[in-house]
Formats: sequence, structure tokens, C-alpha cells
Amino acid sequence: MRYFIQFAYNGTHYHGWQFQPNASSVQETLNKALSVLLNAPINAMGAGRTDTGVHAREMYAHFDFDTAIDVPTLIHKLNSYLPKDIAIFDIILVQDEAHCRFDATKRTYEYHINTVKNPFLQELSWYFNQKLDVDLMNEAAKILLNHTDFQCFSKVNTDVNTFDCTVFEAYWKIENKNLIFTISANRFLRNMVRSIVGTLVNIGLHKISLTDFENIIASKSREKAGFSVPAHGLYLTEINYDYIIK
Repeated sequence: MRYFIQFAYNGTHYHGWQFQPNASSVQETLNKALSVLLNAPINAMGAGRTDTGVHAREMYAHFDFDTAIDVPTLIHKLNSYLPKDIAIFDIILVQDEAHCRFDATKRTYEYHINTVKNPFLQELSWYFNQKLDVDLMNEAAKILLNHTDFQCFSKVNTDVNTFDCTVFEAYWKIENKNLIFTISANRFLRNMVRSIVGTLVNIGLHKISLTDFENIIASKSREKAGFSVPAHGLYLTEINYDYIIK
């Protein structure tokens, strides 16, 4: 029997989702908890990777278990067993062939920038106090919807078959002097959101133009794109599946 598990985590103290030798990961922590509480070796497959320090407000993984699970009891036990920076929301019985990574139809990320120094956001948002032209950054963000090849924003030497992604939305908004960038797509490349944000920040600083931005995308060159913003401002906020109703 296959189960999807819906959860969230603060990524500050983890080297990302995926198991890392000699480093703490969310996957390893979750697998250990499930294995102990179900009294069987469990290896949960994640819906995707997140880098060191990246957070997830909504993440999914799937795992297989031979018998029916008392879902409310297991959720309670997991939340009691797991460290305080991981929270379990739901466990859902799905079809045996369901796959949390390959079946996802849309993923949404947010990047948070605080423009006023705030000690309570030190590990949850990137502090950047230079003035940014947010209107121009939003014009540039719209350009992303006109393209599908985002090799220029991908980590080099990454093992993927294609650099094509379909971006559904991309925009900036201002909330209480903080900036939030939201982007949704069918899939994302490694480091893609952080390098897009870095490039958009350069636009907001008037270091590059909208035409430059178009040319960067056309170049397919990571060297031409902007810097990669710090990981601690990035959140995976939603993953969508056709067969899971929210």
C-alpha cells in the first residue's frame, strides 16, 4: 500500500531534503521516525529536492507499507517524535502507482526579502536594504512566462534530460516593507528560483535592462545570469496533484 505524507519543515538546520552522507537531512530524519513508529524499514521518496537551508511550507513524500495505517494516531505519534522543525499535516492512501515526484502538476515557491533589519527573520528571510525598482522587476518576471528553456538559471553540471519548464505565474508583491517573489511552474531546475531572484534583483538595481534579461535567457549561459540569492529566504509553498483535493 502506498501513502503520501504531507508535511512542512524549517530547513535552517538541514542540508536539504535529500539524504546526505555525514550531514543531517529532512529525508533521513523522516525515514528514521517512520521506521521506528511503524517498526519496519521505511524509505520515503520526496516530491523534489530542496537545498541546504531552504524551507518547505508544503512538501510531499511517499512511502510503502504492507498494512492499513491508523492515520490520526500515526500523525500524532510522528509530530511527537520528530524534532520541532518538522510538522506532519496528513497521510493519504493513494494508488500503488502514484508517485509524489513525477505526478506533481504544479509547484510553487516564494522568496522572501526583508528590507528592514529584523533579528527574528535572520534565518527566514534575506535582509537586503538597497532600494529596488519593484515595478521593473515585475515587468521582467512577466517575461519568464514567454519562455520554456531556463538553462541559464540552472546549476551547471546538473543531471537532467531537459531544461524546459512551464512557468504559470511569477510576480513580486510588497508586504509591510518586505518583498515576496512568487513563482509557479510544472517543474524547477536545481538552483533555478534563487538565480532568477538574483537576476531580478539586478534588474531592480538598474544594473541590467529588460532587453538584457531576454538576452540572458536566450544565451542559456549560467555565467550571464545573476547571482544566486541566499537559501534561507526560499520556501517551497505548494505542490499540486490531480488526485489530491485541497
